[in-house]
Amino acid sequence: MQTAAMVMFTLVYTCRSGAGRRMPVPGADRARRVESLFRNLTREVHMERKAPILNLDEVEYEEWGHGERFAARLGPLAARLGARKLGYRVVVVPPGKTAWPCHFHHVNEEMFLILDGHGTLRIGAERHPLRAGDVVCLPPGPETAHQILNTSNAALKYLAVSTMEAPDIMEYPDSGKYAVFAGSAPGGAQADRTFAIVARHRDATDYWEGEE
Repeated sequence: MQTAAMVMFTLVYTCRSGAGRRMPVPGADRARRVESLFRNLTREVHMERKAPILNLDEVEYEEWGHGERFAARLGPLAARLGARKLGYRVVVVPPGKTAWPCHFHHVNEEMFLILDGHGTLRIGAERHPLRAGDVVCLPPGPETAHQILNTSNAALKYLAVSTMEAPDIMEYPDSGKYAVFAGSAPGGAQADRTFAIVARHRDATDYWEGEE
């Protein structure tokens, strides 16, 4: 906008004569036409710009799951709203299911807002009941290894929010796995991902392995 403003100033600038009369610079008619065009374009841009608001009734869901234990419908929000620093989506978990394995992050922090239903928050060996209106904060670190389970007989719906820093390392205590993502954070665009691996701790090797 600064560059455009400078151009407009140059085009419409008028100078004063010694007697104080305002005299148009050459091309004043062209300047007026450009100014009018610029004004119309600016108006169109403001009209096309949408408010950063999305009603939950407008969320588009995709199926997610694996095997008998893991199932959910995921409703991405961040990309549709133009988010840059945070990732957020609506998660709907059917009765008796969970969306993801128990895990924790080394870098990113997560927050969950229970929108509807009841469930159970697992943090390590602890179990905490969840109901609509509950807010859960999970900073990075092994002490917040967590999993949300739908232990009710109706759907559990919640908003999942996280920072989107990359690279990140996730660990999965139940299976002894870890995952490393670089280029884009967990839940981010896979097309931007420059490195991704899921492996088991037991497969670790020595630093100098294969370097002879």
